[in-house]
Amino acid sequence: MSPYQTSEIPARYETLMVLHHLGRGEPFMMLPGDEDGYGTRWTLGGQQVQPAIAQFLMRHAFVRDAGLTEFGAHQLRLTPTGRSFHDRGRQWWDGLGFYDKLKVIVLG
Repeated sequence: MSPYQTSEIPARYETLMVLHHLGRGEPFMMLPGDEDGYGTRWTLGGQQVQPAIAQFLMRHAFVRDAGLTEFGAHQLRLTPTGRSFHDRGRQWWDGLGFYDKLKVIVLG
């Protein structure tokens, strides 16, 4: 895993929520879509995940491919590195005050 700056984490609150849902075992899918003109899409529990967040998680090995579904979607699972990143993120979040949390939610 390459080192990264906090400013490199896209939409920090949303990224933390994606990690939280992954930690609960919700299905994270990568749907290849180049053939239909839409490009690759990522979903978590049926909701679309921003491409920047999904690509960040994959680039830093926080998630791994766990195989294909019968419909051809890639199942992605949280790695031990991803779990550790999530834990550190929760500690960071819990240490913020109300206004700091609001600032992160609104401004990323």
